[in-house]
Amino acid sequence: MKKRILNRNNVDSRYVNESYDTMKEMLNLSRGLINEQDVSQEYETAQEEREEPKEKEEKTKEYTVSGGKIIVHGVDEQDLVLTQEEQTSFQETMDDFVEQVSDMAEYHPLNIYKNNVEWSGDLLKFDVRFYYSIAEVDGTYIGNANMIKVDPEFLELLGKLKSFFKVFEAKWAKILASRRTTEPTKEEGLGDNELSVDVEIDSDVN
Repeated sequence: MKKRILNRNNVDSRYVNESYDTMKEMLNLSRGLINEQDVSQEYETAQEEREEPKEKEEKTKEYTVSGGKIIVHGVDEQDLVLTQEEQTSFQETMDDFVEQVSDMAEYHPLNIYKNNVEWSGDLLKFDVRFYYSIAEVDGTYIGNANMIKVDPEFLELLGKLKSFFKVFEAKWAKILASRRTTEPTKEEGLGDNELSVDVEIDSDVN
């Protein structure tokens, strides 16, 4: 019985082709996994580099002024300071509201932010809530869950409420501008933890 010697001439060409295709497929798959891993690492690195520092958490401090409340919002203790001028302005705002709009109102806290002042309250006679925001043009709102009779008296009140917004806006826009100009600034050339020291040298010392 003759032994059959396998060589390139008598091996099934289909087997060779299939084996080659399988190896090629496995190689491509391996390369794909490596590339995918590299891309993933590059993406994570880029995300870490782009990651911005976290913003400081907002703080609040509440003040009581003539029976009303002021809540100051800021990121550090200096932002939370309420000046005597601001307290006086709040008292004047409440007094002017009584004179120009209604003496039957229950005020909510006035909120002072870096770029806005908001104030609201309830008009008890009509069971209506008003809201002012100086960050908006004509920032006057009213709200009520119930039906309101729109009679001449109510329309007159709305006119007064809208007109008073201009008074409120002018007064508190000036306050915001003043708060910005009085923000503390660091002395040029000094870091947070550096001290400026004046040294006097005695010219008689050899």
